[in-house]
Amino acid sequence: MSHREAPEQILAFDVGGSFVKAGLVDVESALVVGEVLRRPTPPGAAPEDVLDLLADMAQDLPSDGPVGLAFPAVAKGGVAWTAANVDKRWIGTNAQTQLEARIHRPVAFLNDADAAGVAEMVRGAGRGRSGTVMMLTLGTGIGSAVFIDGHLLPNTELGHLQVQGIEAEHRASAKVRADRNLDWQAWADAVNLVLAEYHALFWPDLFIIGGGVTENWRLFGPLLQSRAEILPARFGNDAGIIGAAMAAAVISR
Repeated sequence: MSHREAPEQILAFDVGGSFVKAGLVDVESALVVGEVLRRPTPPGAAPEDVLDLLADMAQDLPSDGPVGLAFPAVAKGGVAWTAANVDKRWIGTNAQTQLEARIHRPVAFLNDADAAGVAEMVRGAGRGRSGTVMMLTLGTGIGSAVFIDGHLLPNTELGHLQVQGIEAEHRASAKVRADRNLDWQAWADAVNLVLAEYHALFWPDLFIIGGGVTENWRLFGPLLQSRAEILPARFGNDAGIIGAAMAAAVISR
């Protein structure tokens, strides 16, 4: 199918440790059409419960054609190989074929931070940028996507990197800020430690910061510091949905 014949609106999901989001995306304009559905992730995030929720949400957003699924795990060949903030039974599960069996449509399955990074590099804060760009999503954990001259190095999972003896996402995720009731300065200090460690190892030219917390960018953005440029994600918390839809559009061509 040619690019012009691709479905105008593509259904995409972004599964997180706390919430599952779904929306219809006009890939040409990189805009979510209508409302974004947001449902709590089922307690424990077991595969069958999450897949059932995705199938139910698909019925609430009628559409045709391929579907994008952004998921918080290493994603290879449709299979989840890690499960940091979801049930460990996801490890080895072919999420792609299982969702396809429920909704009877082709599914593009990719890491959630990679999906957000794709959206930002194609149409967002990283558009047209060369060099090394690191997309970081600050949510229940910390997701990462690394691009070299626009090319994605998939499944980097840098949120699990040790920073002064503590995993980065256990030090500076948005969940940590909420759980510890940190003020913006204290949390920004923790994020800056993580950025410094990433910079020392990868020397990126640009950090793009995403996740729902970017709604408060004016409160913490000016507090972030790095030798690299720092920008908020253009698409904010919708970046994962938009990137997943872009991945789904590819399989329709």
